[in-house]
Amino acid sequence: MRLRTLLATESLGLRLLSGDGPELDRPVRGVMTTDLRDPSRYLHGGELVLTGLAWWRGPGDAEPFVRVLTEAGVAGLAAGEAEFGAVPDDLTAACARHRLPLFAVAEEVGFAEITEHVVRQVSGDRAADLAAVVDRHRRLMSAGPASGGPRAVLDLLAADLDLRAWVLTATGRPVAAARQEPLPEGLGAALAGHRMTAAVTGRPGPYRVVEDGVVHSLFPVPGEGGDPVGARLTDWLLAVRADAGEWPARHLDLLDGVTQLIAAERDRRDAARSVPRRLAQEVLHLLAGGAPAAETAARLRVAAPVLVPELPEAAGAGRGAVPYPHWQVAVARVAWPDAAPGAGPVARALLEELLAPFTDAAVAHADGEAVALVPAPADGEPLAAEAVLGPVREVLAAGLGPGGRLTLGMSAVVPSAEGLRGALEEARHARRVAAARPGPVSGAGHEELASHVLLLPFVPDDVRRAFTARLLEPLRDYDRRHRAGLVATLEAFLAADGSWTKCAARLHVHVNTLRYRVGRIEQLTGRDLGRLEDKVDFFLALRMN
Repeated sequence: MRLRTLLATESLGLRLLSGDGPELDRPVRGVMTTDLRDPSRYLHGGELVLTGLAWWRGPGDAEPFVRVLTEAGVAGLAAGEAEFGAVPDDLTAACARHRLPLFAVAEEVGFAEITEHVVRQVSGDRAADLAAVVDRHRRLMSAGPASGGPRAVLDLLAADLDLRAWVLTATGRPVAAARQEPLPEGLGAALAGHRMTAAVTGRPGPYRVVEDGVVHSLFPVPGEGGDPVGARLTDWLLAVRADAGEWPARHLDLLDGVTQLIAAERDRRDAARSVPRRLAQEVLHLLAGGAPAAETAARLRVAAPVLVPELPEAAGAGRGAVPYPHWQVAVARVAWPDAAPGAGPVARALLEELLAPFTDAAVAHADGEAVALVPAPADGEPLAAEAVLGPVREVLAAGLGPGGRLTLGMSAVVPSAEGLRGALEEARHARRVAAARPGPVSGAGHEELASHVLLLPFVPDDVRRAFTARLLEPLRDYDRRHRAGLVATLEAFLAADGSWTKCAARLHVHVNTLRYRVGRIEQLTGRDLGRLEDKVDFFLALRMN
């Protein structure tokens, strides 16, 4: 079928906005519906592309979109008028520049009608063949979330081809299953482990594996590309209870097309994470820049309803007041030999996947490290590192391959933004503790850390300043006027555990000189360095300085 024939079909009511005679003679080999800004990964050439223009935000957006379509070799573009009432002028101009035929689709004409017509014309007499089933899948998936998403595809595979299939994440967590085919317990992780092990060898899918005496074929769902280690740690998986080795080549090609449709659904879900990701990135930048706690708290107030939309209004807290959750911080880092510089996005995607069974989280990444803001109930137990890693430890170890490592640190729960910087430092320290342990997958939590150094970051900045000023400012002022070195003397005295002889030797002064300086310190501060409580106060003040 050619574009000219499509234009002449009165029932479709297409109007030509751009394109001349020779361009209308282009053959149409398929149809695809998309609202992605860059759908090139799903295009093979010869398609009629249908778009509802959700990607268009304003003048200038059309040029890169049309350029992508032209480079992919599509036959033409049909744009719906329902979103804006008319096709934007810059889209018409861009199509004219790139000699891409452009049609307007009236609001009353459904994309499903056009898709069905094109599929019927292109498919001809193969309506009962497997290709017709995949075309139906494509139509369902392109209709958007209302069509049922991946589950609709799996329902059709079960009904039309008697194929039992599931969509899994990289760690084996089920994303979708047919209505009558719940995933047996433990099967997802087992299949994901098989796929990881096979992918490490570099062998392309599909993979034939046997689990509990049953043959399964595993089709990787393509992700954003990049390093193969990152891909196998984050890509989804289509698992089919059948032996794909017995299928003809055209059936394999069509199942590969199904994985591309599922990949489009994954892109939609990733797009839905853009808001919490952006909020987490902003909070991370605020913490790194030493912003006031009030500014960080403002961003958390935005993030809380995004992550916990069902939060009720606080009783008696005033109209519109919301009992925002407490927060926990998780930090993860992924490394493998010859890791690409952009390992941060892989760590972010993997941390989102690890936390997904427990809660929604806002995850950012910087310098190869992923940082998650995890909402936590005020009266609940903090999420433990072992609870997060335990169920998927073997799967991840298989995917990391020789020399690869995943380390995770979890903080305690903090009630407000004032403690968030301390929670971040605690989580990072816990991750470093995990990194010091053997094994490809390792985690540590706040309960394993028992140092005062981890407590200090939780102290609000204004309390820190007041505490250190009260104890140390008299000594600093005296040092500025007399160059007496009292602060240095105090540090050396505490480092020597209060030993006069050791401290005097380190400072290269006589013991009597040291006693004079310590006496002056006690006189200026009103404290007694012979008392344990006063020694602890001075020690903490110097550490917080």
